[in-house]
Amino acid sequence: MRTLLLLSAALMLLTPEGGPAARADEPPAASVAFVSRDRVVRNALALMNAGQFQKAEALLEKADRPGDAATLRARTEAREILRRTRIEYSLDAPGLLAKVRRSVPDATAEEVERWARDSGARYRVIDGRKLYFRREPQNIFLFCAEARERRARAGRAPAEPQWKLTDHLQAIVAEAERTGQAEVHPVRHRITFTLTMQPNLPGVKTGSLVRVWLPYPQEYRQQREVRLIRATPEPRVIAPNAIDGKQVGGAPQRTIYMEQRVTDPGQPLKFEEVFAYTCYAYYPRLEAAKAQPLPADWGRAYLEERLPHIAFTPELRRQAAAIVRGETNPLTRALRIFRWVSTHIKWNAEDEYGTIPSFARKGFAAGRGDCGVQATVFVTLCRLAGIPARWQSGLEIKPTPTWGMHDWAEIYVAPWGWLPVDVSYGVQPSSDPRIADFYCGHLDSYRTIFNLDWGRELVPPKSSLRSEPADFQRGEIEVDGRNLYFDQWDYSIAVECDPGPSPR
Repeated sequence: MRTLLLLSAALMLLTPEGGPAARADEPPAASVAFVSRDRVVRNALALMNAGQFQKAEALLEKADRPGDAATLRARTEAREILRRTRIEYSLDAPGLLAKVRRSVPDATAEEVERWARDSGARYRVIDGRKLYFRREPQNIFLFCAEARERRARAGRAPAEPQWKLTDHLQAIVAEAERTGQAEVHPVRHRITFTLTMQPNLPGVKTGSLVRVWLPYPQEYRQQREVRLIRATPEPRVIAPNAIDGKQVGGAPQRTIYMEQRVTDPGQPLKFEEVFAYTCYAYYPRLEAAKAQPLPADWGRAYLEERLPHIAFTPELRRQAAAIVRGETNPLTRALRIFRWVSTHIKWNAEDEYGTIPSFARKGFAAGRGDCGVQATVFVTLCRLAGIPARWQSGLEIKPTPTWGMHDWAEIYVAPWGWLPVDVSYGVQPSSDPRIADFYCGHLDSYRTIFNLDWGRELVPPKSSLRSEPADFQRGEIEVDGRNLYFDQWDYSIAVECDPGPSPR
């Protein structure tokens, strides 16, 4: 763990003065503080990663006012990164013990300390205090066998889902091969999405203007017949659908935009949308022998760095070369990378993306990451291997007790075009290669696609730093031009799934 903490300091310094910055036409999908060349910002972030948060905050507070708007914004956002990071790492040892005891009632402080060490539980030393990641002990139970065994003996282990993913995948493969169709097994979805602003927030007054962006599904290939059933308050704008191509146009991060004036700051304020769509599984028949080189006029689309998250470091360059060594077929190269990431970058509960300076660097160095970090490692390795790759995200809504935000990727391989790849689902436990490698080129029927890219401008534009600068699945909210972070509002999603005809 100490190695990871020391490494994180180096991740902050991605754009040394005179070094490369993010392309002007590729927004960084991160706070500008992470790509700033301002020495005050860089030094403050270095202090933060050394655990000296108060010194970092003092440096930003006492620095002379910069003469340009970009530097002022970077310094303002650096202060916000410090605040958000404090929220992420706010669990002390007694608090961690109390949370573990919800699953292992007789756990001792000594045992929990050992389990945290053995599992590589995430923590930071902040101004001399050791503070754990707020979502622990989730990673402890993922990576510590002893903790899992004790939880099982206590009768607190999660119940095994009755619905089996591999059964669904087998049905997809069977239907696709029987019909010869790539889009099969349609599932009708109806989703109610509610965002609630908390009452009595600082700075919110009668007459304050609340602006809200809620996610809205794309019409994209296997996701069709999108329709809004109702929304409260009445939407001001529904963003246009994304336009696919070498570069995604339209609204790559699709939104419904609403406004509301505050009439009583002491009451919560609710925004709600209900929408429906049909999602088909996507199962094109892929054969390596039929794969073709990129079109001669392809250019460099989705093959370049996109700092700070897609970074071609020497370590990632060497790893990509090692994975695909001797192989020229693009589909086989992609499958090799898919299997490598599935094996070597394990899923873990992750920090809020707005506090992570580089997804690919962090995931590769740690050998862990959540779905978005795993997907970015995959995208980075594919681009290094000459395979165009990009981001896609939304929800996973399988018929189990839970739904979840989820990110995956797409790769471009001729003659099929863009193919979905989900390294977080990874290699499935099956002796049938069609099932085992299903998620390299195919996708199931239980998805909501909101985003065909990351970090793109919302419609209409949001003036303040987004709570989530990269992804967009929970919505965004600001009051009188000031962002409200995730600790100031709540959201809920209710999902209904109905395999059968599309909605009328």
